Amino acid sequence: MNAPRTALKMGAALAAVLALAACGGGKIGETPGGQQPANNKKLALLPGLKGEPFYISMECGAKEEAGKLGYELSVQAPESFEAALQVPIVNSVLAAKPSGVLIAPTDDTALGTPMKQLTSAGIKVVEVDTKLKDRSIAAAAVSSNNKQGGQLAAQTLAKLVGEKGSVLVINTKAGTSTTDARAAGFEEEIKKYPNIKYLGQKYSDNQPSQAANIVSAQLAATPDLAGVFATNLNSGEGAAAGLRNANKRGEVKLIGFDASPKQVDGLRNGDVQALIAQDPAGIGRQGVQQVVNALEGKPTQKEIETNLIALTKDDLDSKQQYIYKTAC
Repeated sequence: MNAPRTALKMGAALAAVLALAACGGGKIGETPGGQQPANNKKLALLPGLKGEPFYISMECGAKEEAGKLGYELSVQAPESFEAALQVPIVNSVLAAKPSGVLIAPTDDTALGTPMKQLTSAGIKVVEVDTKLKDRSIAAAAVSSNNKQGGQLAAQTLAKLVGEKGSVLVINTKAGTSTTDARAAGFEEEIKKYPNIKYLGQKYSDNQPSQAANIVSAQLAATPDLAGVFATNLNSGEGAAAGLRNANKRGEVKLIGFDASPKQVDGLRNGDVQALIAQDPAGIGRQGVQQVVNALEGKPTQKEIETNLIALTKDDLDSKQQYIYKTAC
């Protein structure tokens, strides 16, 4: 063995390794600058709630589109719509390093830092359904036009109550971008009806029992309560229970949001008089399209809003495509 030549070769190899590390500045498995490898075809969908038909329908649309585009989509959702439960999921996905993440943030502020950590790791992020206040983090956001949905709810409720009486909004949690936009749209539109008194909004904390209590208290305080708009599934279920308990089912008109099979049953049997339906599968499909565009260097659309539709018992049979799924 020629010791001087061997030492020279080892020194050159060590110098090359150090130079490569200095240029890359990343971890093993990453390309320079923290970017994901070009052959990474893994995507992750992080809905706001596990087992919810809206998010299941979104998952179905997203998986279908991901398959068409040659990507693999995994799904992880919290047991309840809570930032404290979603943040650990974001952190675990960060460790797994997919190329792209679709997320419905459960709080428009608290998820900002965890989502920023995703983008800092070179992961492309697209918001689906809900959004952060900070619009700089996600490459794109796809959601229903929730303000338009609230306006549609106001128009529908006004017609149902004969454009007179008092009406109430039951919202879920302050800081939920989608439901706050629905409430804002409703408030703006309902003011166009001079004989309707808007009682404002109250928060159910996403608990059906709390929504039922709100309805009971409002009925006692407002004998002419004519209508209620519930901005999400749990608030709608609780409001319906409160009206049933007070023997006001059908007398006080209830507008719900979303169109899960259970909600549609409520529409058929008279627990609610109308539902404002979204297109969650379409949101999932477009979310995948946007994150793939970002990954492949194609243009993305910063904000995409999908329209909503009002469902009543009379026209439900002709609008079956708007009913949400419970499995793909």
